[in-house]
Amino acid sequence: MELRLAEWYDHNVRKHTRRSVFRGAAAGGAALAAGRLLLPGTAEAAAPVPRPGPAVLLRAETVPGSALRPFGRHLAYGADASRQVVVSWQTPAQVSAPYLRIGTAEGDYGATVPAEVRALKSDLSWQTATHTFSPHSPSAITQYYQHVKLDNLVPNTTYHYVVGHQGYDPATSGRPGEVGTFRTAPAAGRTEGFSFTAFGDQGVGYNALATNSLIADLGPSFHLAMGDLSYALNGEGGHPDEDKYDARKWDSFFAQNELVAAGIPWMVAIGNHEMEGWYDDHGYGGMRARFTMPDNAWAGSTCIYSWRYQNVGLISLDGNDICYNSQSNLDYTEGKQTAWLKSRLAKFRDDPTIEFIVVYCHQCTYSTSDANGAELGAQQKWAPLFDQYQVDLVLNGHNHLYERTDPIKAGKGTKKVAPGGTVNSKTDGVTYITAGGGGESINDWIDESAGDSYLGHVHDTTATMRWDDEDGGGHAKKVTWSRVRFRGYSLVHVGVTPAAGGTPGRLRVRALTEDNVLVDDLTIRRG
Repeated sequence: MELRLAEWYDHNVRKHTRRSVFRGAAAGGAALAAGRLLLPGTAEAAAPVPRPGPAVLLRAETVPGSALRPFGRHLAYGADASRQVVVSWQTPAQVSAPYLRIGTAEGDYGATVPAEVRALKSDLSWQTATHTFSPHSPSAITQYYQHVKLDNLVPNTTYHYVVGHQGYDPATSGRPGEVGTFRTAPAAGRTEGFSFTAFGDQGVGYNALATNSLIADLGPSFHLAMGDLSYALNGEGGHPDEDKYDARKWDSFFAQNELVAAGIPWMVAIGNHEMEGWYDDHGYGGMRARFTMPDNAWAGSTCIYSWRYQNVGLISLDGNDICYNSQSNLDYTEGKQTAWLKSRLAKFRDDPTIEFIVVYCHQCTYSTSDANGAELGAQQKWAPLFDQYQVDLVLNGHNHLYERTDPIKAGKGTKKVAPGGTVNSKTDGVTYITAGGGGESINDWIDESAGDSYLGHVHDTTATMRWDDEDGGGHAKKVTWSRVRFRGYSLVHVGVTPAAGGTPGRLRVRALTEDNVLVDDLTIRRG
Protein backbone atom coordinates (compact mmCIF):
# COMPACT_ATOMS: atom_id res chain seq x y z
CA MET A 1 0.00 0.00 0.00
CA GLU A 2 1.42 3.37 -0.99
CA LEU A 3 2.25 6.17 1.45
CA ARG A 4 -0.74 8.37 2.23
CA LEU A 5 -0.41 12.09 1.59
CA ALA A 6 -1.05 12.94 5.25
CA GLU A 7 1.85 10.68 6.25
CA TRP A 8 4.18 12.31 3.73
CA TYR A 9 3.16 15.78 4.88
CA ASP A 10 3.59 14.94 8.55
CA HIS A 11 7.08 13.56 7.95
CA ASN A 12 8.38 16.15 5.49
CA VAL A 13 6.57 19.40 6.31
CA ARG A 14 4.80 19.46 9.66
CA LYS A 15 7.87 18.57 11.73
CA HIS A 16 9.91 21.19 9.91
CA THR A 17 7.12 23.71 10.50
CA ARG A 18 7.11 23.03 14.23
CA ARG A 19 10.86 23.62 14.44
CA SER A 20 10.55 26.83 12.41
CA VAL A 21 7.75 28.13 14.58
CA PHE A 22 9.74 27.40 17.73
CA ARG A 23 12.82 29.23 16.44
CA GLY A 24 10.69 32.18 15.25
CA ALA A 25 8.93 32.46 18.59
CA ALA A 26 12.23 32.41 20.44
CA ALA A 27 13.47 35.26 18.27
CA GLY A 28 10.30 37.25 18.83
CA GLY A 29 9.51 37.25 15.09
CA ALA A 30 6.63 36.04 12.95
CA ALA A 31 7.12 32.42 12.03
CA LEU A 32 6.51 31.25 8.47
CA ALA A 33 6.58 27.81 6.93
CA ALA A 34 6.81 27.64 3.16
CA GLY A 35 3.67 26.81 1.30
CA ARG A 36 1.09 28.03 3.76
CA LEU A 37 -2.21 29.70 3.13
CA LEU A 38 -1.90 33.36 4.08
CA LEU A 39 -4.58 35.69 5.25
CA PRO A 40 -4.45 39.49 5.18
CA GLY A 41 -3.15 41.02 8.37
CA THR A 42 -2.08 44.31 9.91
CA ALA A 43 0.94 44.92 12.05
CA GLU A 44 -0.21 41.99 14.16
CA ALA A 45 -0.70 38.41 13.01
CA ALA A 46 -4.18 37.60 11.74
CA ALA A 47 -6.34 34.88 13.26
CA PRO A 48 -5.38 31.33 12.22
CA VAL A 49 -7.12 29.69 9.28
CA PRO A 50 -9.68 27.19 10.66
CA ARG A 51 -7.83 24.18 9.25
CA PRO A 52 -4.93 22.17 10.61
CA GLY A 53 -1.59 23.12 9.15
CA PRO A 54 -1.64 26.62 7.59
CA ALA A 55 0.33 29.32 9.37
CA VAL A 56 -0.27 33.08 9.18
CA LEU A 57 1.90 35.79 7.66
CA LEU A 58 2.08 39.49 8.18
CA ARG A 59 0.96 41.74 5.32
CA ALA A 60 3.38 41.75 2.43
CA GLU A 61 4.65 44.80 0.56
CA THR A 62 1.90 46.61 -1.34
CA VAL A 63 2.34 47.58 -4.99
CA PRO A 64 0.60 50.78 -6.20
CA GLY A 65 -2.92 49.77 -7.10
CA SER A 66 -3.04 51.73 -10.34
CA ALA A 67 -0.40 49.39 -11.80
CA LEU A 68 -2.27 46.17 -11.05
CA ARG A 69 -5.28 45.11 -13.07
CA PRO A 70 -7.44 42.30 -11.60
CA PHE A 71 -7.72 39.18 -13.73
CA GLY A 72 -9.14 35.67 -13.67
CA ARG A 73 -12.63 36.53 -12.48
CA HIS A 74 -14.66 33.42 -11.72
CA LEU A 75 -18.10 32.99 -10.21
CA ALA A 76 -19.75 30.30 -8.12
CA TYR A 77 -23.22 29.82 -6.75
CA GLY A 78 -23.91 29.30 -3.09
CA ALA A 79 -26.12 26.50 -1.78
CA ASP A 80 -29.16 28.55 -2.87
CA ALA A 81 -28.41 29.68 -6.43
CA SER A 82 -31.37 32.04 -6.42
CA ARG A 83 -29.87 34.24 -3.69
CA GLN A 84 -26.17 33.39 -3.24
CA VAL A 85 -23.23 34.06 -5.55
CA VAL A 86 -19.49 34.29 -4.92
CA VAL A 87 -17.31 36.56 -7.07
CA SER A 88 -13.61 35.67 -7.05
CA TRP A 89 -10.58 37.08 -8.84
CA GLN A 90 -6.83 37.44 -8.68
CA THR A 91 -4.33 40.30 -8.57
CA PRO A 92 -0.71 40.02 -9.74
CA ALA A 93 0.52 41.26 -6.34
CA GLN A 94 -0.86 42.37 -3.01
CA VAL A 95 -3.16 45.38 -3.19
CA SER A 96 -4.88 47.55 -0.62
CA ALA A 97 -8.61 47.37 0.07
CA PRO A 98 -9.78 45.05 -2.76
CA TYR A 99 -13.52 45.29 -3.33
CA LEU A 100 -16.56 44.46 -5.42
CA ARG A 101 -19.20 46.95 -6.57
CA ILE A 102 -22.51 45.58 -7.78
CA GLY A 103 -25.88 46.78 -9.01
CA THR A 104 -28.86 45.78 -11.13
CA ALA A 105 -28.22 48.54 -13.70
CA GLU A 106 -24.97 48.88 -15.61
CA GLY A 107 -23.10 51.96 -14.45
CA ASP A 108 -24.87 52.06 -11.08
CA TYR A 109 -22.80 49.79 -8.87
CA GLY A 110 -23.40 51.14 -5.40
CA ALA A 111 -20.98 51.08 -2.50
CA THR A 112 -17.87 48.94 -2.31
CA VAL A 113 -18.09 45.48 -0.73
CA PRO A 114 -14.74 44.50 0.87
CA ALA A 115 -13.13 41.31 -0.42
CA GLU A 116 -11.57 38.54 1.60
CA VAL A 117 -7.93 38.09 0.54
CA ARG A 118 -6.39 34.63 0.45
CA ALA A 119 -2.70 34.66 -0.35
CA LEU A 120 -0.97 31.43 -1.33
CA LYS A 121 2.81 31.15 -0.99
CA SER A 122 4.64 28.50 -3.03
CA ASP A 123 8.37 27.80 -2.81
CA LEU A 124 10.15 27.68 -6.15
CA SER A 125 12.08 24.68 -4.79
CA TRP A 126 8.87 22.63 -5.14
CA GLN A 127 8.42 23.45 -8.78
CA THR A 128 9.40 22.29 -12.23
CA ALA A 129 8.14 25.07 -14.44
CA THR A 130 7.03 24.85 -18.06
CA HIS A 131 8.66 28.26 -18.49
CA THR A 132 11.93 29.83 -17.36
CA PHE A 133 12.06 31.44 -13.94
CA SER A 134 13.87 34.75 -13.95
CA PRO A 135 17.28 34.54 -12.23
CA HIS A 136 16.09 37.52 -10.20
CA SER A 137 13.01 35.67 -8.93
CA PRO A 138 12.56 35.42 -5.17
CA SER A 139 12.72 32.01 -3.51
CA ALA A 140 8.93 31.81 -3.51
CA ILE A 141 5.93 33.23 -5.33
CA THR A 142 2.72 34.44 -3.70
CA GLN A 143 -0.61 34.43 -5.51
CA TYR A 144 -3.37 36.71 -4.25
CA TYR A 145 -6.98 35.60 -4.57
CA GLN A 146 -9.92 37.82 -3.66
CA HIS A 147 -13.41 36.55 -2.79
CA VAL A 148 -16.73 38.26 -2.05
CA LYS A 149 -19.70 36.22 -0.87
CA LEU A 150 -23.05 37.76 -1.80
CA ASP A 151 -26.23 36.76 -0.01
CA ASN A 152 -29.85 37.89 -0.05
CA LEU A 153 -29.77 38.61 -3.77
CA VAL A 154 -33.00 38.86 -5.73
CA PRO A 155 -33.94 35.66 -7.57
CA ASN A 156 -34.02 35.59 -11.36
CA THR A 157 -32.22 38.92 -11.62
CA THR A 158 -29.27 40.10 -13.71
CA TYR A 159 -26.52 41.87 -11.77
CA HIS A 160 -23.64 43.97 -13.11
CA TYR A 161 -20.38 44.17 -11.20
CA VAL A 162 -16.83 45.46 -11.23
CA VAL A 163 -13.86 44.46 -9.07
CA GLY A 164 -11.08 46.79 -8.03
CA HIS A 165 -8.86 47.98 -5.21
CA GLN A 166 -7.35 51.17 -3.89
CA GLY A 167 -6.08 53.10 -6.92
CA TYR A 168 -8.01 51.00 -9.45
CA ASP A 169 -11.76 51.40 -10.14
CA PRO A 170 -12.98 50.21 -13.56
CA ALA A 171 -16.34 51.89 -12.95
CA THR A 172 -14.81 55.37 -12.93
CA SER A 173 -11.75 54.98 -15.12
CA GLY A 174 -13.31 54.36 -18.53
CA ARG A 175 -12.87 50.59 -18.68
CA PRO A 176 -16.33 49.30 -19.70
CA GLY A 177 -14.81 46.02 -20.89
CA GLU A 178 -14.18 45.07 -17.27
CA VAL A 179 -17.86 45.08 -16.30
CA GLY A 180 -19.11 41.59 -15.51
CA THR A 181 -22.67 40.27 -15.33
CA PHE A 182 -24.36 37.26 -13.82
CA ARG A 183 -27.91 36.10 -13.25
CA THR A 184 -29.35 34.51 -10.14
CA ALA A 185 -31.48 31.39 -10.46
CA PRO A 186 -35.25 31.59 -10.41
CA ALA A 187 -36.73 30.71 -7.04
CA ALA A 188 -37.56 27.08 -6.30
CA GLY A 189 -40.91 26.07 -7.67
CA ARG A 190 -40.64 28.03 -10.91
CA THR A 191 -41.17 26.07 -14.10
CA GLU A 192 -38.65 27.82 -16.33
CA GLY A 193 -36.30 25.65 -18.34
CA PHE A 194 -32.53 26.07 -18.10
CA SER A 195 -29.33 24.28 -19.09
CA PHE A 196 -25.89 23.52 -17.75
CA THR A 197 -22.64 22.15 -19.15
CA ALA A 198 -20.00 19.83 -17.72
CA PHE A 199 -16.54 18.46 -18.40
CA GLY A 200 -13.43 17.42 -16.53
CA ASP A 201 -9.70 17.48 -17.24
CA GLN A 202 -9.52 20.83 -18.99
CA GLY A 203 -5.94 22.02 -18.58
CA VAL A 204 -4.55 25.05 -20.40
CA GLY A 205 -4.22 25.23 -24.19
CA TYR A 206 -6.02 25.54 -27.48
CA ASN A 207 -8.29 22.53 -26.96
CA ALA A 208 -9.31 23.96 -23.59
CA LEU A 209 -10.05 27.28 -25.31
CA ALA A 210 -12.20 25.48 -27.87
CA THR A 211 -14.40 23.84 -25.24
CA ASN A 212 -14.57 27.19 -23.41
CA SER A 213 -15.77 28.85 -26.58
CA LEU A 214 -18.48 26.23 -26.92
CA ILE A 215 -19.67 26.95 -23.38
CA ALA A 216 -19.90 30.64 -24.25
CA ASP A 217 -21.93 29.83 -27.39
CA LEU A 218 -24.32 27.57 -25.47
CA GLY A 219 -24.87 30.12 -22.69
CA PRO A 220 -25.70 27.70 -19.84
CA SER A 221 -26.85 28.81 -16.41
CA PHE A 222 -23.76 27.19 -14.87
CA HIS A 223 -20.86 24.87 -15.65
CA LEU A 224 -19.59 21.84 -13.73
CA ALA A 225 -15.78 21.49 -13.80
CA MET A 226 -15.15 17.96 -12.59
CA GLY A 227 -11.57 17.99 -11.37
CA ASP A 228 -8.07 18.01 -12.86
CA LEU A 229 -8.54 21.66 -13.61
CA SER A 230 -5.28 23.44 -14.47
CA TYR A 231 -2.74 20.60 -14.50
CA ALA A 232 -0.37 22.85 -12.59
CA LEU A 233 0.49 19.56 -10.93
CA ASN A 234 1.74 17.18 -13.61
CA GLY A 235 1.90 13.71 -12.14
CA GLU A 236 -0.37 11.21 -10.46
CA GLY A 237 -1.16 13.67 -7.66
CA GLY A 238 -0.47 13.35 -3.99
CA HIS A 239 3.22 12.51 -4.48
CA PRO A 240 5.14 15.73 -3.76
CA ASP A 241 8.47 13.90 -3.97
CA GLU A 242 7.68 12.81 -7.55
CA ASP A 243 5.08 15.20 -9.01
CA LYS A 244 6.08 18.14 -11.19
CA TYR A 245 4.39 21.35 -10.14
CA ASP A 246 4.14 24.89 -11.50
CA ALA A 247 1.92 27.09 -9.33
CA ARG A 248 1.85 29.90 -11.89
CA LYS A 249 -0.01 27.68 -14.32
CA TRP A 250 -3.08 28.48 -12.24
CA ASP A 251 -2.67 32.09 -13.39
CA SER A 252 -2.94 30.92 -17.00
CA PHE A 253 -5.93 28.74 -16.15
CA PHE A 254 -7.90 31.61 -14.63
CA ALA A 255 -6.92 34.05 -17.38
CA GLN A 256 -7.95 31.50 -20.04
CA ASN A 257 -11.34 30.83 -18.43
CA GLU A 258 -12.27 34.41 -17.53
CA LEU A 259 -14.04 34.82 -20.87
CA VAL A 260 -16.69 32.37 -19.62
CA ALA A 261 -16.28 32.12 -15.85
CA ALA A 262 -16.72 35.87 -15.23
CA GLY A 263 -20.39 35.53 -16.19
CA ILE A 264 -21.26 31.82 -15.87
CA PRO A 265 -20.71 30.25 -12.43
CA TRP A 266 -18.23 27.37 -12.43
CA MET A 267 -18.92 24.75 -9.77
CA VAL A 268 -15.75 22.73 -9.25
CA ALA A 269 -14.96 19.27 -7.93
CA ILE A 270 -11.55 18.03 -6.83
CA GLY A 271 -9.44 15.66 -8.91
CA ASN A 272 -6.21 13.80 -8.24
CA HIS A 273 -4.27 16.66 -9.87
CA GLU A 274 -5.55 18.98 -7.14
CA MET A 275 -3.75 17.00 -4.39
CA GLU A 276 -0.94 19.55 -4.10
CA GLY A 277 0.76 18.04 -1.08
CA TRP A 278 3.01 20.94 -0.13
CA TYR A 279 0.18 23.06 1.29
CA ASP A 280 -1.32 20.87 4.00
CA ASP A 281 -1.88 17.29 5.09
CA HIS A 282 -4.34 16.49 2.30
CA GLY A 283 -2.98 18.87 -0.33
CA TYR A 284 -6.09 21.03 -0.58
CA GLY A 285 -4.76 24.35 0.75
CA GLY A 286 -4.36 25.64 -2.78
CA MET A 287 -7.96 24.83 -3.69
CA ARG A 288 -9.23 26.62 -0.59
CA ALA A 289 -7.27 29.70 -1.60
CA ARG A 290 -8.49 29.77 -5.19
CA PHE A 291 -12.17 28.78 -4.98
CA THR A 292 -15.18 29.33 -2.75
CA MET A 293 -17.75 26.58 -3.08
CA PRO A 294 -20.69 26.05 -0.68
CA ASP A 295 -19.40 24.87 2.72
CA ASN A 296 -22.41 22.87 3.86
CA ALA A 297 -20.88 19.40 4.25
CA TRP A 298 -18.86 19.66 7.47
CA ALA A 299 -16.23 21.99 8.88
CA GLY A 300 -12.97 21.72 6.97
CA SER A 301 -14.26 19.79 3.95
CA THR A 302 -13.02 21.04 0.58
CA CYS A 303 -15.21 20.97 -2.54
CA ILE A 304 -17.59 18.46 -0.94
CA TYR A 305 -20.92 20.23 -1.02
CA SER A 306 -24.52 20.25 -2.19
CA TRP A 307 -26.66 22.95 -3.75
CA ARG A 308 -29.74 23.37 -5.86
CA TYR A 309 -30.79 25.14 -9.03
CA GLN A 310 -34.59 25.23 -9.33
CA ASN A 311 -35.78 21.62 -9.53
CA VAL A 312 -32.32 20.00 -9.57
CA GLY A 313 -30.34 19.01 -6.49
CA LEU A 314 -26.60 18.78 -7.15
CA ILE A 315 -23.87 17.08 -5.08
CA SER A 316 -20.10 17.45 -5.51
CA LEU A 317 -17.95 14.66 -4.09
CA ASP A 318 -14.23 14.14 -3.53
CA GLY A 319 -13.36 10.92 -5.34
CA ASN A 320 -9.83 10.89 -3.90
CA ASP A 321 -11.41 9.70 -0.66
CA ILE A 322 -12.55 6.36 -2.14
CA CYS A 323 -9.96 6.00 -4.92
CA TYR A 324 -7.92 2.80 -5.25
CA ASN A 325 -6.47 4.01 -8.54
CA SER A 326 -4.60 6.84 -6.77
CA GLN A 327 -4.48 6.17 -3.04
CA SER A 328 -2.80 9.27 -1.60
CA ASN A 329 -5.97 10.42 0.19
CA LEU A 330 -7.77 7.07 0.36
CA ASP A 331 -10.31 7.07 3.23
CA TYR A 332 -9.01 10.37 4.61
CA THR A 333 -12.53 11.34 5.73
CA GLU A 334 -12.84 8.01 7.60
CA GLY A 335 -16.30 7.40 6.18
CA LYS A 336 -17.58 10.87 6.93
CA GLN A 337 -18.13 11.78 3.27
CA THR A 338 -20.16 8.64 2.53
CA ALA A 339 -22.35 9.18 5.62
CA TRP A 340 -22.90 12.80 4.56
CA LEU A 341 -23.72 11.68 1.01
CA LYS A 342 -26.40 9.32 2.29
CA SER A 343 -28.03 12.01 4.43
CA ARG A 344 -27.92 14.55 1.60
CA LEU A 345 -29.40 12.15 -0.95
CA ALA A 346 -32.20 11.32 1.48
CA LYS A 347 -32.92 15.01 2.06
CA PHE A 348 -33.03 15.78 -1.66
CA ARG A 349 -35.22 12.79 -2.48
CA ASP A 350 -37.67 13.73 0.29
CA ASP A 351 -38.00 17.28 -1.07
CA PRO A 352 -41.04 17.44 -3.40
CA THR A 353 -39.65 20.54 -5.14
CA ILE A 354 -36.56 18.63 -6.34
CA GLU A 355 -37.25 16.42 -9.34
CA PHE A 356 -33.75 15.39 -10.34
CA ILE A 357 -30.55 14.59 -8.48
CA VAL A 358 -27.20 15.03 -10.28
CA VAL A 359 -23.95 13.88 -8.64
CA TYR A 360 -20.59 14.94 -10.00
CA CYS A 361 -17.02 14.10 -9.04
CA HIS A 362 -13.75 13.33 -10.76
CA GLN A 363 -13.20 9.57 -10.64
CA CYS A 364 -15.39 7.28 -12.77
CA THR A 365 -17.70 4.77 -11.16
CA TYR A 366 -17.94 2.90 -14.46
CA SER A 367 -15.66 3.27 -17.51
CA THR A 368 -13.95 1.17 -20.17
CA SER A 369 -11.01 3.52 -20.73
CA ASP A 370 -7.49 2.14 -20.49
CA ALA A 371 -6.08 5.20 -18.69
CA ASN A 372 -7.59 5.20 -15.19
CA GLY A 373 -10.37 2.73 -15.73
CA ALA A 374 -13.31 2.37 -13.38
CA GLU A 375 -13.20 3.08 -9.66
CA LEU A 376 -13.97 0.07 -7.47
CA GLY A 377 -14.22 2.25 -4.36
CA ALA A 378 -17.09 4.22 -5.92
CA GLN A 379 -18.83 1.01 -6.97
CA GLN A 380 -18.58 -0.38 -3.45
CA LYS A 381 -19.37 2.70 -1.35
CA TRP A 382 -21.40 5.11 -3.47
CA ALA A 383 -23.20 3.22 -6.23
CA PRO A 384 -25.51 1.40 -3.75
CA LEU A 385 -26.58 4.81 -2.42
CA PHE A 386 -27.12 6.10 -5.96
CA ASP A 387 -29.40 3.09 -6.52
CA GLN A 388 -31.21 3.47 -3.21
CA TYR A 389 -32.06 7.15 -3.73
CA GLN A 390 -32.64 6.88 -7.49
CA VAL A 391 -29.97 9.34 -8.58
CA ASP A 392 -30.78 10.42 -12.11
CA LEU A 393 -27.33 11.24 -13.49
CA VAL A 394 -23.72 10.78 -12.34
CA LEU A 395 -21.08 12.86 -14.15
CA ASN A 396 -17.34 12.18 -13.98
CA GLY A 397 -14.04 13.14 -15.61
CA HIS A 398 -10.67 11.41 -15.01
CA ASN A 399 -10.62 9.47 -18.29
CA HIS A 400 -10.05 11.88 -21.19
CA LEU A 401 -12.91 10.93 -23.48
CA TYR A 402 -16.70 10.62 -23.54
CA GLU A 403 -18.56 7.50 -22.46
CA ARG A 404 -22.18 6.89 -21.49
CA THR A 405 -23.54 3.77 -19.86
CA ASP A 406 -26.92 2.19 -20.17
CA PRO A 407 -28.92 2.67 -16.96
CA ILE A 408 -27.27 0.57 -14.24
CA LYS A 409 -28.62 -1.07 -11.09
CA ALA A 410 -26.53 -3.18 -8.73
CA GLY A 411 -23.62 -3.02 -11.18
CA LYS A 412 -25.55 -4.35 -14.17
CA GLY A 413 -27.12 -2.63 -17.14
CA THR A 414 -30.91 -2.88 -17.11
CA LYS A 415 -31.68 -2.11 -20.74
CA LYS A 416 -30.04 -0.95 -23.94
CA VAL A 417 -30.54 2.78 -24.58
CA ALA A 418 -29.13 3.92 -27.92
CA PRO A 419 -28.49 7.57 -28.80
CA GLY A 420 -31.87 9.28 -29.05
CA GLY A 421 -33.38 6.98 -26.42
CA THR A 422 -35.11 7.63 -23.10
CA VAL A 423 -34.35 6.43 -19.58
CA ASN A 424 -36.86 6.25 -16.74
CA SER A 425 -34.45 6.76 -13.87
CA LYS A 426 -37.11 5.81 -11.34
CA THR A 427 -37.32 2.25 -12.65
CA ASP A 428 -34.40 1.71 -15.03
CA GLY A 429 -31.50 2.84 -12.86
CA VAL A 430 -28.67 5.36 -12.86
CA THR A 431 -26.98 6.71 -15.99
CA TYR A 432 -23.22 7.27 -15.64
CA ILE A 433 -21.32 9.60 -17.97
CA THR A 434 -17.60 10.13 -18.29
CA ALA A 435 -16.97 13.62 -19.71
CA GLY A 436 -13.21 14.01 -19.44
CA GLY A 437 -12.60 15.56 -22.84
CA GLY A 438 -12.28 19.14 -21.60
CA GLY A 439 -8.89 19.83 -23.13
CA GLU A 440 -6.10 17.50 -22.01
CA SER A 441 -4.66 14.75 -24.21
CA ILE A 442 -7.18 12.09 -25.24
CA ASN A 443 -7.06 8.54 -23.79
CA ASP A 444 -7.75 5.18 -25.45
CA TRP A 445 -10.11 2.28 -24.75
CA ILE A 446 -8.72 -0.74 -22.97
CA ASP A 447 -10.32 -2.93 -25.64
CA GLU A 448 -9.32 -1.38 -28.95
CA SER A 449 -11.60 -3.74 -30.85
CA ALA A 450 -14.62 -2.13 -29.12
CA GLY A 451 -13.57 1.29 -30.40
CA ASP A 452 -15.80 4.32 -30.70
CA SER A 453 -19.58 4.06 -30.94
CA TYR A 454 -21.64 7.23 -31.18
CA LEU A 455 -24.50 8.92 -33.04
CA GLY A 456 -24.02 8.29 -36.75
CA HIS A 457 -21.22 5.79 -36.05
CA VAL A 458 -22.82 3.05 -33.96
CA HIS A 459 -20.66 0.02 -33.16
CA ASP A 460 -22.52 -2.04 -30.57
CA THR A 461 -20.30 -4.61 -28.91
CA THR A 462 -19.05 -5.70 -25.54
CA ALA A 463 -16.30 -3.60 -24.03
CA THR A 464 -13.82 -4.19 -21.23
CA MET A 465 -13.83 -2.52 -17.81
CA ARG A 466 -10.55 -2.32 -15.88
CA TRP A 467 -10.18 -1.44 -12.20
CA ASP A 468 -7.65 -1.51 -9.34
CA ASP A 469 -8.23 -2.98 -5.91
CA GLU A 470 -7.00 -1.66 -2.56
CA ASP A 471 -3.83 -3.74 -2.78
CA GLY A 472 -2.94 -2.23 -6.14
CA GLY A 473 -3.94 -5.29 -8.13
CA GLY A 474 -5.44 -4.78 -11.56
CA HIS A 475 -8.58 -6.53 -12.81
CA ALA A 476 -10.65 -6.57 -15.99
CA LYS A 477 -13.90 -8.05 -17.29
CA LYS A 478 -16.21 -7.80 -20.28
CA VAL A 479 -19.27 -5.55 -19.88
CA THR A 480 -22.34 -4.86 -22.00
CA TRP A 481 -23.45 -1.48 -20.57
CA SER A 482 -20.96 0.75 -22.44
CA ARG A 483 -23.40 2.27 -24.91
CA VAL A 484 -21.72 5.40 -26.32
CA ARG A 485 -17.97 5.90 -26.65
CA PHE A 486 -16.23 8.86 -28.28
CA ARG A 487 -12.51 9.68 -28.24
CA GLY A 488 -12.34 13.43 -28.72
CA TYR A 489 -12.64 16.80 -27.06
CA SER A 490 -16.19 17.36 -25.94
CA LEU A 491 -18.56 18.48 -23.23
CA VAL A 492 -21.96 17.51 -21.86
CA HIS A 493 -24.89 19.88 -22.27
CA VAL A 494 -27.96 19.18 -20.12
CA GLY A 495 -31.24 20.91 -20.88
CA VAL A 496 -33.64 20.84 -17.94
CA THR A 497 -37.41 21.08 -18.38
CA PRO A 498 -39.28 21.20 -15.05
CA ALA A 499 -42.59 19.39 -14.64
CA ALA A 500 -45.63 21.46 -15.54
CA GLY A 501 -49.33 20.85 -16.11
CA GLY A 502 -49.13 17.18 -15.26
CA THR A 503 -46.23 16.60 -17.65
CA PRO A 504 -43.15 15.19 -15.86
CA GLY A 505 -39.88 17.03 -16.04
CA ARG A 506 -36.99 15.81 -18.16
CA LEU A 507 -33.28 16.09 -18.64
CA ARG A 508 -32.07 16.18 -22.22
CA VAL A 509 -28.43 15.11 -22.08
CA ARG A 510 -26.33 15.78 -25.15
CA ALA A 511 -22.64 15.24 -25.84
CA LEU A 512 -21.11 17.82 -28.17
CA THR A 513 -17.65 17.86 -29.69
CA GLU A 514 -15.51 20.99 -29.41
CA ASP A 515 -16.82 21.82 -32.91
CA ASN A 516 -20.42 21.54 -31.68
CA VAL A 517 -21.14 18.22 -33.41
CA LEU A 518 -23.71 16.02 -31.66
CA VAL A 519 -22.37 12.57 -30.72
CA ASP A 520 -24.94 11.49 -28.11
CA ASP A 521 -28.49 12.46 -27.18
CA LEU A 522 -30.44 11.03 -24.24
CA THR A 523 -33.63 11.95 -22.39
CA ILE A 524 -33.97 11.14 -18.69
CA ARG A 525 -37.41 11.17 -17.08
CA ARG A 526 -38.83 10.07 -13.75
CA GLY A 527 -41.94 8.20 -14.79
